[in-house]
Parts: sequence; C-alpha cells; structure tokens
Amino acid sequence: MDIILVGCGKVGAALASKLSDEGHDITVIDTNADRIQRITEDLDIMGIVGNGSSINILTEAGMENADVLISVTGSDELNLLCSIFAKKAGHCHAIARVRNPMYIHEVDFIKQQLGLSTIINPELGSAREISRLLRFPAASKIDTFAGGRVQLIKFELTDAQGLDKLPIKDIPGKFNCDILICAVERGHDVVIPDGDFTLKSGDIVTFLATPDKATAFFSKLHMPTRPVRNALIVGGGTIGYYLAKDLLAHHIRVRIVEQNESRCETLAELLPEATILHGDGTDRQFLLAEGLPTAEAFVALTNMDEENVLLGMFAKKHSHAKIITKINRLDFDDILEGLEIGSVIYPKYLTCDFIVQYVRALQNASGSNVKTLYRILDDRVEALEFTVHQPSAATSVPLSELHLKPNQLICCITREDNIIIPRGSDKIQVGDSVIVVTLQHGLHDLRDIVVN
Repeated sequence: MDIILVGCGKVGAALASKLSDEGHDITVIDTNADRIQRITEDLDIMGIVGNGSSINILTEAGMENADVLISVTGSDELNLLCSIFAKKAGHCHAIARVRNPMYIHEVDFIKQQLGLSTIINPELGSAREISRLLRFPAASKIDTFAGGRVQLIKFELTDAQGLDKLPIKDIPGKFNCDILICAVERGHDVVIPDGDFTLKSGDIVTFLATPDKATAFFSKLHMPTRPVRNALIVGGGTIGYYLAKDLLAHHIRVRIVEQNESRCETLAELLPEATILHGDGTDRQFLLAEGLPTAEAFVALTNMDEENVLLGMFAKKHSHAKIITKINRLDFDDILEGLEIGSVIYPKYLTCDFIVQYVRALQNASGSNVKTLYRILDDRVEALEFTVHQPSAATSVPLSELHLKPNQLICCITREDNIIIPRGSDKIQVGDSVIVVTLQHGLHDLRDIVVN
C-alpha cells in the first residue's frame, strides 16, 4: 500500500520502520530536515521536508494515489487538518493522533463530520491499560480482545504457584480451570507451547481467559485478585489525568504528585475526588512522607524516562506496591530487562500497534481481516484477532485436522455471545472472531496460518 506519514518524531519513526518492514511504500513528511535525512538513510522510504498541512506538499508526496495518510505530529490540530485535506482531496483513509482531553467527548463527532477513518489517543489507551493492571495486580501485562470479554495475561512463574515441572496439558485438570497458555518466555527464548511443554519457575507465562476465569485461576495459584485500594501517581500530565479519572470511577483512592503549581490547580478542579500534592516527585523524603510505604500502587508518569525508572526502583525498595513505569523511548527497552520497575507501559507502542492493525485490516477487508493486534513478549510474539467474513481452508474443519504452520496457536473463538477456548473438535465458522498467537510477524488473514 502507498502510505503517507506526517510527523517523524518517535512514533513516526517507529511507524515508518514497522510499515516499511511489512512491505508498504512509505513517504514521510516533516519540517525537520535532519529527521528526514536520518530516517531516509536508515530505511528504504521517501522523505519530504515540509508542512504536512500544505496541499502542495501532500500532492508532492502522492496524495492523489495514496491509500492511507497517517498524521502523528505533536499538534492535534495539525494532525486533524492534514487528515481532512487527505480525506477530501486525496480520497484516502485518514488516521489522526489526537491527545488533548478536551477532545475526548468529541471524537465520534469529529470522525463523522470530518470524514476521518479513525482517531487514536495513546495517552487514553495507556491510562486504560494501567487501570486494568491496577484492578488485577497479579498480572504484569493485560491485553484485551472481543470488546474486553477475553484477556491475554502475562505473569512470572514462581515456586509458590505449584506450576513448576508441570506439563501444560495437566493444568486444566489439576486446577479445574478453563484457560489456555499461549506463550512462554524462558531466558532469551520464546516458545508457542504444545500440551507436552513443561513449565519451570522463572518462566514468563502468557495465558488467555475470560476475566472471571482468569480471576479463578489466579486465586487457585494463591495470587492476589483484589484490585488495589489506593494509588500514588507521580506526574499529573495527560496520562495521569485520564488514569486518575478511571481509577476514581472504580472507587480507587488516588493521590497525584505534580511539581507544576498551575497544573496542580487545574487537576484539583478537574478531579475533586483526588488528592493533589504539589511537590517534587523525585524527592525521596517527600514520597516517603506522602504515603509511599503504605501505597498499594505506585505509577511513575513523569516526562523523563530516567526519572520514571529511578522512581520505580525506589518504590520497589520502600514499598510493596504494584509498580507501573511509563517509558517513552522505544530504543532502550532491552536495557530495562532485569530492572525491578514493575510493569512497563510504552504509549508509543500502543500507537504503532493500533495503526499497523488498521493498515493490515484495510489490505484484506473481504477475507478474515485483522480486528485487533498486540505485540507481546518484547515484540517477539504477535497476538491477533481475526474476523472471518468468508469460507476458507481454515473454516469448517476440526482444529485437530488443520495443518497449521509452525509456531501458530489458535487460542480463542468468539461466536456471537459465546467465548470458546478451543479444543481439537471445534471448528471455525464464518462470522467468528478468532484469536491467534504467533511468532510470525506480518499476518494479514486467518488463511495465512494454514499450510497451503
């Protein structure tokens, strides 16, 4: 597909890399000549120095023949303007990143009135992901499918859980639970396991289940299932605001530490039920005095990755809180491995995954297109939800008779209101949504998992 990408910051550069890797023809627009030079030297893409809201620049970029325009500059208004021009003049799909909370209640109206294909808000998405983790603190990561009715949950295996040296096929019988283990990270290796795979303490395990089945499973492993009752948030920016609002709606007490006095006043007006603390979130004594040792959750959301990492490590040492650390830079995720900073949230990854998912769906709207996409276990595994629109080699055949390509696992079938953790006798039908976990990147259609 021909894709125009406006904005070459962290998200734009990551998107250009991922979409280029998937074989798309990318043209990047940015006002910063140095950024354009760097990215065109690193990737096999076109670059144009200029303003993406200029019709002349968009025309030079090939707007008339483009399939998709994606605008991820630092300005919401500029992103909307670029998308409007592309939609009206170029007749292509338009995706805009819009982050300002003032637009949160107007997204549907903006999409409908301006004709945009979709709007993404990474800060809101990050806040919702953090909220899910605080309401189910035993997990280190939670991804949702089927409108939240199915969850992909990651946790670390310890000796206390009783799963060490246990084959996966024995888990449902021993614990009387309807869950499916989808992926296991062991050291530097990632495995899509079969029933004979034996778990070991220290494994990072990802399993799929409905929320109630996941709660029952964790309860039988003697892991906490109760939501946290209070949260200490350092950083009162956009994510902090969205998160506090969500937590308060779930009756979780919130304290926000913010250094900017004017922002504190704004937060106090917007969040009257929260406690807003004016102070330096990196001040050790301040954090200890304001309740860190007794906090059940600690969330580091400052604008500096280094501060967030140090805050996470400090909270780990001085509390038993569920710790969540926000990281913006995508280049150093491997360095964070092994650091005790709790669950790590990457808002930039959320944006990239959503847009890549949307582009893949456009490529195959008539077959079994991608409905949801997550990259898990350090981007080495993809979890995809396909919507099945027509018969294929993957439908109407017992799963036990499907000849799947290596490292593919069918994890769940959603059929109307029914959630099916599949067994060998189950069959995929037209109209189903199917969740697949795979080590192969770039799947576009459910048929891609079957050997031709």
